[in-house]
Amino acid sequence: MVKGGEPRAETRAAGVISGLIVLTLLMAILALALGRFHVPVKEAVGILLGGLFPIRPFWTDQMSNVILNIRLPRVLGSLLVGSALALSGASYQAMFRNPLVSPDLLGVSSGACVGAAAAILLHLSAWGIQICALAGGLAAVACTVTIPKLFRTSGALILVLAGVVVSGFMNAILGAFKYIADPESELASIVFWTMGSLASVKKKELLFIAPGIVVSLIGMLLFRWRLNLLALGDAEARSLGVNVLRLKGLIILFSTILTASAICLSGAIGWIGLIIPHLGRMLVGQDNKNLLPASALLGALFLTFVDTLARNLTGSEIPLSIMTGLFGAPIFIWLLVRLGARFT
Repeated sequence: MVKGGEPRAETRAAGVISGLIVLTLLMAILALALGRFHVPVKEAVGILLGGLFPIRPFWTDQMSNVILNIRLPRVLGSLLVGSALALSGASYQAMFRNPLVSPDLLGVSSGACVGAAAAILLHLSAWGIQICALAGGLAAVACTVTIPKLFRTSGALILVLAGVVVSGFMNAILGAFKYIADPESELASIVFWTMGSLASVKKKELLFIAPGIVVSLIGMLLFRWRLNLLALGDAEARSLGVNVLRLKGLIILFSTILTASAICLSGAIGWIGLIIPHLGRMLVGQDNKNLLPASALLGALFLTFVDTLARNLTGSEIPLSIMTGLFGAPIFIWLLVRLGARFT
C-alpha cells in the first residue's frame, strides 16, 4: 500500500504543478488583454509571438505599445513578486517548522519600507527608491541575524525575537518619517508605496530587479529537498550529514533577497507569503520537493489575478495590500477552520 501510494502521490503532485503552469500562463495572457484599453486575446498573443517569430501584424501600433511597454512589464512583475513572496514564505515555514511564519519574519519588509520612505523624503528617483528599499531590507535582516550572535546563541527562538525587535524599531522609524513628511506630497507617496502597487513597474526597473529574484528562486528550488531534512529537527539533520547552520543561512539569504527584491518592485504586499503555502500543502502535500514549486506558481497566479482586478474594478487603481487582504483574510480563516487541529 505504501509503496503504491508514493508513486500515486508524486504523479498527482506533478499533475497539479503542470496544471498550475497552464493556469498561470492563461492568467498572464488574460491580464495582458484586460484593461481600460481593451486588446483582444488573439491580438495580445500575436503581439507576444510577433517578437519571436515572423508574423504578419494583424494588430495596431497602439495595441503593440500598450502590450509591450505598459502591460507586459507589469504582468512579469506580478509573476515575479507573487512567486518570490510565496516561495520565501513556504521556505521560512519549513525552516522554522511553523505554519504561521511569513516572509517578513526577520524584518525585511519593515526595513525595505524605511529605505523607500527615506528615498521619498530625499526626493530620489524611482531607481533611488528601489535601491534604498533593497538596502533597507538587507540591512534589517543583517541586524536581525547579528543580534543572536551578541548573546552567543543560534536558536530559532532568539532569531525570531530579534526579528520582532528589528521590525518594531523599523516601524518606529517609518512612523517618524511619516510624521515629518510633507502631507501634501511626501506622505501620500510613502503611504501609497507601503500599501503596494505594480503601477510603476517598467522595463528598466524589471531588468534591474529580476535577476536577483530569478537567481534566488532557482537557488531555493535547488535546496528544496534539504528542507525536508530540516523538518526532522536539527539533530537528526546533522546526523544525516546536513550542515544545518550553512543551510539555514542560505535559506535566510535567498528568502531575504526574494522578499526585499519583491518589495522593491511592488511595495509592501501582505498575506501572500502566509496563505499561499497553505493552499499549496492542500494541493500537493507537505513534501517541500513539490510544495515549493507549487507555492511559487500559486503565488504568481494569485498576484496576477489580484493585480488585474485592482486595475480594472474601478476608475482609480486599488492598492494591492487592500486587495490581498480582502481575499487573504477570508481564505486564512477558512484554512484555520479546516486545519485548526493542526495548529494546536
